[in-house]
Amino acid sequence: MRHEAILGSRFFFATGLMPCPYLPGRLERRVVTELAGRDAPLFHDILSQAGFRRSHDIVYAPACPDCSECKAVRVISGRFKPSKSMRRVLNFNSDLTAKQIHPKATDEQFALFSAYQSSRHRSGEMARMDDADYQALIENSPVETGLVEFRDGDETLVACCLVDRLGDGLSAVYSFFDPEIPNRSLGTQMILWTIGETQRQKLPYTYLGYWIADCQKMSYKARFAPVEAYTTEGWKQL
Repeated sequence: MRHEAILGSRFFFATGLMPCPYLPGRLERRVVTELAGRDAPLFHDILSQAGFRRSHDIVYAPACPDCSECKAVRVISGRFKPSKSMRRVLNFNSDLTAKQIHPKATDEQFALFSAYQSSRHRSGEMARMDDADYQALIENSPVETGLVEFRDGDETLVACCLVDRLGDGLSAVYSFFDPEIPNRSLGTQMILWTIGETQRQKLPYTYLGYWIADCQKMSYKARFAPVEAYTTEGWKQL
């Protein structure tokens, strides 16, 4: 009953149509709502289990016309075992230290974030973010959130991952890394760390955001099997 009361007291809105950033020729629309109030963590949990994602103090889900390719995915953490190539990534990065800190933006992080955006997403909206925008991305969270910094043996910051704590798992909100050291496979490293932390906390799921089978930027998430995708019939294993 409490879940129904929380959902019934919230307002949901649909955004206008915009070009899809992942599939050429498609249009994107989202359903959004605000995370606010003392019930924000529970509301976040309910919507995450229904395929929504958080950004700042809102949660959103795709509601695109004539397209349902974008699906929320989560790793069944207790059954996950890294592949041979993933174990190589872990071994190669054994010199890195991961430290969970309170989500507070720093100039050092922003410099790394900007380099990542310029290299990997130059035409994207986030590439235009200034330091105030970055600070809002990191610090504006009404739920339990942590920032994980990855540093090498010289204490150089090489990667960061923003992670939400849910009732049934951890959710990787956003990550970025040094684009000048691709041999480290830092994107894979951060996902493996998050899955490992989910396992250490004995939580069932690691939420990885949205997956699109035909989009190279998104399709890699299926490698972290077993993976479930949210469908009109609930969560189904890929």
